[in-house]
Amino acid sequence: MANVVVIGAQWGDEGKGKITDLLSRSADVVVRYQGGVNAGHTIVVEDKVLKLHLIPSGILYPDTICLIGSGTVVDPKVMIKEIKMLEDNDIDISGLKLASTAHVTMPYHRLLDLAMEQKRGNQKIGTTGRGIGPTYADKSQRNGIRIIDLLSREKLQERLKVPLAEKNGLLQKIYGIEPLIIDEIIEEYLDYGKQLKKHIVDCNRTIHQAARKKKNILFEGAQGTLLDLDHGTYPYVTSSNPVSGGACIGAGVGPTLIDRVIGVAKAYTTRVGEGPFPTELKGSINDQLCDRGGEFGTTTGRRRRCGWFDGVIGKYAVEVNGLDCLAITKLDVLDELEEIEICVAYELNGKRIDYFPSSVEDFEKCTPIFKKLPGWKCSTENCRRLEDLPPAAMSYLRFLAELMEVPIAIVSLGANRDQTIVIEDPIHGPKRALLNS
Repeated sequence: MANVVVIGAQWGDEGKGKITDLLSRSADVVVRYQGGVNAGHTIVVEDKVLKLHLIPSGILYPDTICLIGSGTVVDPKVMIKEIKMLEDNDIDISGLKLASTAHVTMPYHRLLDLAMEQKRGNQKIGTTGRGIGPTYADKSQRNGIRIIDLLSREKLQERLKVPLAEKNGLLQKIYGIEPLIIDEIIEEYLDYGKQLKKHIVDCNRTIHQAARKKKNILFEGAQGTLLDLDHGTYPYVTSSNPVSGGACIGAGVGPTLIDRVIGVAKAYTTRVGEGPFPTELKGSINDQLCDRGGEFGTTTGRRRRCGWFDGVIGKYAVEVNGLDCLAITKLDVLDELEEIEICVAYELNGKRIDYFPSSVEDFEKCTPIFKKLPGWKCSTENCRRLEDLPPAAMSYLRFLAELMEVPIAIVSLGANRDQTIVIEDPIHGPKRALLNS
């Protein structure tokens, strides 16, 4: 038994939704600890495709408590829409809990997010435009609205006065957008509060009650390590901390409560939005990976940029998160390739380096140094044991484990739950050697 953090080991979109769903079978509590509706998890269950942005994928298990933690920012309109979608699919949501201290994305946050991104022109970041950055900014400036504020007209009105006056000034004078009306916002968001009231809980108390009862707790991050506000490719990052340490802050637990950290990485690399991407591919191989992998953003629908597996950022993710093991996803996407390349180092200013540069300007100059491995040219979609994999696919996985210096616990070979090789369940399994080099 263990309390486990699941993180993305690349730029997000690694398939964390499926891995979290898989691990939720063994979890009593699943906690989403950061991010907002800028995240997207796609889960395929019995040919049903369910797309979630806020609600943890553990909600698909009726006995699992799913908590949206204090470190998240919540768009209540989107959350209510997700609840309805789940109910329409006959999914029991009685285990859904929402932290009273989570901050709320307001209408002015979305308007400002889009207006600021447009204003940046050629220096745009690639934001999803969902208001996440401005929500976190208000939180840091102590100007935010929290879920608990939606339960009281007097409190919401008082809390809105200062930020709305400030935001209306920005919207009108800088961006030429009509001001928002406080009474309309109050009525809309009080109604959201009424609809969500039965789910609202004290986040810290809920988690620590479960911990005292020795329950298995799964902490679920959104986005990926290289999008971390402090440790990613700044400024082309998100506005929160997707790394494993963010689980402690966003959920309100000490690091001693965490037993293991599992990183999710694709068998290749993708990125959405702007920013440097050393192993990015162009042309037919890029198109092949994108088409076979269904590489379109769950939240934005944008086509993802595709590239070869980057072992340098992979090793960086191992270090920053303290990874115990890996889940490698979408191995099947590589099935048709004659040859596969893996980035093992970079060349920067004529010198070979094996580390992730802290300067985004240096990172943009990095040229990947590749190791070539043979492809396996056959389908892996129906493999359910390691011994079912073709020898070349096994060699590829062993090379990744050696390069990353961390064992592989799970291999995903498709979108469905059963298209998975579980070498060890990181929650229930003992700490032992998995798929190593």
